Amino acid sequence: MKTPALLITFSALALCARASLVTRTVAYEQGGVKLESYLAYDDQTTALRPGVLVVPEWWGLNDYAKGRARQLAQLGYVALAVDMYGGGQATTDPKKAGELSGQFYGKPLMAERAQAALDQLLQTGLVDDKRVAAIGFCFGGAVSQALAYSGAPLVGIVSFHGSLVPASPETAAKNRARFLICHGALDPFTKPEAIAAFKQSLDDGKIDYQFVTYSGAVHAFTNPDADAIAAATGLKGIGYNEAAARRSWQLMQQFFGEIFATK
Repeated sequence: MKTPALLITFSALALCARASLVTRTVAYEQGGVKLESYLAYDDQTTALRPGVLVVPEWWGLNDYAKGRARQLAQLGYVALAVDMYGGGQATTDPKKAGELSGQFYGKPLMAERAQAALDQLLQTGLVDDKRVAAIGFCFGGAVSQALAYSGAPLVGIVSFHGSLVPASPETAAKNRARFLICHGALDPFTKPEAIAAFKQSLDDGKIDYQFVTYSGAVHAFTNPDADAIAAATGLKGIGYNEAAARRSWQLMQQFFGEIFATK
């Protein structure tokens, strides 16, 4: 039986689409720690394009973070999923994740480690250095905020169910980024008074921000594996919410359309 020509054409197009997505490990060092971040981009164009850092949840550089980098590459961005812990490591153990992420909170290392990844992204030769953003999930949301507060050349950040880091007058003065904060209305890890204090700090610092709350969503609402993780680890307060995940990702794309618009 002959294969229809149309089927052959579709198969060829699908093969080309897959072949255009390039992923590779980017090895570098920061503070004596050897790091292995994950780069994804479409090689069908040589034009400079916007770059996006993807900072993972406290689990580290796992398949979820890498998958988000590939999704961004398919949208036309150059994405670098960040290795925060060294050796590209990831864990499924909440205790270990807490130990790994705990070394960064409230310390300059958080922004410094992210800046090292940003430097690598800019050095690829693929990125328009005037159009760079960072997104982060949970722990990664806090990292993205800390990086912006350090004065890094970001035009925007997106925090998905991230820890909230209030801006001080000093860090607000350094910040160059617009903020999109996507938060679960039922997230048990962030108290209402913490949200109020965070918003007040952004208002006081005159930071351009959107704080969007998704009804019914708890912590980690964008991660399709969150329910399985909760069941396997006994970790309470996390769960996937398809509607919130879809809507927040769409809002991110709209936000990027605004901040990456050429003048």
